Amino acid sequence: MTAYSSLPRRAAALAAAAGAALVLAACGSGSGDGSTGHGGHSSGSPKPSTSAPAAQGEHNAADVAFSQGMIPHHRQAVEMADLADTRAASPEVKKLAAEIRKAQDPEIRTLSGWLTSWGEQVPEEGAADEHAGHSMSGMMTAGDMGKLEKSSGKEFDTAFLTMMVEHHEGAVEMARTEQAEGSYGPAKDMAGDIITSQSAEITRMNELLKG
Repeated sequence: MTAYSSLPRRAAALAAAAGAALVLAACGSGSGDGSTGHGGHSSGSPKPSTSAPAAQGEHNAADVAFSQGMIPHHRQAVEMADLADTRAASPEVKKLAAEIRKAQDPEIRTLSGWLTSWGEQVPEEGAADEHAGHSMSGMMTAGDMGKLEKSSGKEFDTAFLTMMVEHHEGAVEMARTEQAEGSYGPAKDMAGDIITSQSAEITRMNELLKG
């Protein structure tokens, strides 16, 4: 009797084991599909995207302000330098203007590239005029630029040198702020170059004014 009564129990146990195996198989295939379930986690692999800004280099608000301010500042310096080609009388002034243009044109492109990589706005052409109205460090007003455009010969040389000294002093001030408050290494390096080169040019221009 006991042998017979144990048969139904064994059958029940086998049925339960088979059922458990089916459940496990279903779970196993689900975890293969679980790429969809873990796809939620796997979309947690946007972790690369969170590290993307870091890959571009650490920067802060001061770096952005430096780049967005220096672009129109440099553009105006280049505009002033362009005028020297046809208006300056002194070969030294023409040479200085050419050096300013040669140094600052590539920096404008570099600054624009940084802002683009950071997802920040690159100042549009003509932004120099807007900033000039807010007396950004050393920027010439529209009236100043008009006066420079209308002058020529020695009058132009004196006006150009006087304005460019003030313009350079503004750039040096902006660069010092970047060195003190910025965090992006290449921007701080550029700021150091600006301080060195433009300080030397200020000395040179003051000597030309005395001469």
